[in-house]
Amino acid sequence: MKRGKKYKEAAKAIDRATLYDVDEAIALAKKSAVAKFDETIEVHIRTGCDGRHADQQIRGAVVLPHGTGKTVRVLVFAKNAKADEATAAGADFVGAEELVPKIQKEGWLDFDVVAATPDMMGVVGRLGRILGPKGLMPNPKAGTVTMDVTKAINDIKAGKIEYRLDKTNIIHVPIGKASFTEEQLTDNFQTLMEAIIKARPSALKGQFLKSVTIAPTMGPGVKLNTAKLV
Repeated sequence: MKRGKKYKEAAKAIDRATLYDVDEAIALAKKSAVAKFDETIEVHIRTGCDGRHADQQIRGAVVLPHGTGKTVRVLVFAKNAKADEATAAGADFVGAEELVPKIQKEGWLDFDVVAATPDMMGVVGRLGRILGPKGLMPNPKAGTVTMDVTKAINDIKAGKIEYRLDKTNIIHVPIGKASFTEEQLTDNFQTLMEAIIKARPSALKGQFLKSVTIAPTMGPGVKLNTAKLV
């Protein structure tokens, strides 16, 4: 993979053989975010889980204390009083069956998170093939299938993020923007890691956190000392 001049310059400051403390890693990740836009600072957690086994799956959500720095567009599937409640709580889009053809046929996907009341999941299920691969299917574990639509919307807008294992048993999550202070990024990181460590599957034998890397969108990764995280 060909790397640009800026990437190579930023990479010089990071020793690939070193496992850094959190504060140092965040400072280096911020410094290496040299793109012309406000890069997202991401965390990549390689786990010892085998996601092919249901009892080693990890999926959940956590509200980051300082948010993600991103404006999140929320779509809520709800009817009647719950639809009114979702609108009042600040959902960007609210609807029911009429949204299915709009998403299926017109390819409308101008939203970042989907929530639904439990009675609407039959309708949402019809969109599984479209929403599933994009990680947009509402899920009770993530708090996006609920009767309390106000709390769901407030949490999402406040900086709630979902975490889950991908096919290679890695969790990828944003913890903020390069423009955040180091303290804000550290707070967000600690909140995320507490949730992930709590979510360790009881069926897992052996090492849980194989590696944890912090990286800006366009910059090099900084590896953390996982022994200090557990």
